[in-house]
Amino acid sequence: MQMRSLYDDEKVKFHFPQACCYCGIAKQISIDHLIPKIKGGADYSDNLVWACKPCNSSKRDHDLIEWLRSKGKFPSILLLRRYTKLVARYCDQYGLLELPLAESLLHQLPFELQLLPYRFPDLSSLVLWISPYPQQSPLRLG
Repeated sequence: MQMRSLYDDEKVKFHFPQACCYCGIAKQISIDHLIPKIKGGADYSDNLVWACKPCNSSKRDHDLIEWLRSKGKFPSILLLRRYTKLVARYCDQYGLLELPLAESLLHQLPFELQLLPYRFPDLSSLVLWISPYPQQSPLRLG
């Protein structure tokens, strides 16, 4: 299996309106690190997303999946795809992909690896992205 680059995920920032990727609000927008900077998340654009100040303040240094679960939410498909790619890249960079999960969890990671979903809600409840899709510029996801 081969994962596409984060380039596709970067295109999302340009095709969707500037709004919080967690709640969809387009007011008080700031930048959030998907993998928190305090835990080792990079200042690279692929780790940065739009977030409203209330969501950004609430998430603080929490793992994305852990924080959304505490709110009773499941991430949008594109947000989960981006996060999963960041986790996979980190694990590849540090040689964790070949290790059994139990052994990988012994490492101090900047994310909660065991929280990556392997079960998903009903398809009808999943959303592609939180903010509305702009009708004039179709986004090709491949």
